[in-house]
Amino acid sequence: MDKAERIALFQKWFSDSIPHSKALGLQVIDAGKGFASMRLEWREELVGNPETGVLAGGPLTAMLDGCCGMSVATMLKAPEPFATLDLRIDYVRPAEPGKAVIAEAECYHITRSVAFTRAFAHHGDAKNPIAAAAGTFMLGTKGKVTRGQSIGAETKI
Repeated sequence: MDKAERIALFQKWFSDSIPHSKALGLQVIDAGKGFASMRLEWREELVGNPETGVLAGGPLTAMLDGCCGMSVATMLKAPEPFATLDLRIDYVRPAEPGKAVIAEAECYHITRSVAFTRAFAHHGDAKNPIAAAAGTFMLGTKGKVTRGQSIGAETKI
């Protein structure tokens, strides 16, 4: 599977199939073993303060959580359900009005039951973050495996 096909699958399973992600318009930029990247375009309806035009924290939180989850999925040896156990976000500065935000996440350690991630949201320079996140995901939760959670196994990343 080439990169374009892999990105199309991630887009389908992590953005287009999840109603909240689809409503936000999250776009998958890249994904590989232990890594994921998404883009959120600035839109007026996502603004938290109309006087400043700054994006609300909720859409940024949803993007960082989804991107971290996608990085976890790329590390799974076999499909299994997982859920966000903890997500800490430090908002470093406001997003600039009118500019898209990029999230980059890494799943840096995975055990039998827990995956650990870190991520940054920025306008194109990860060294100048808008927000930094640390996420912990519980593996093997009750429920059925979703298409997005099985992507690592299905795409042979």
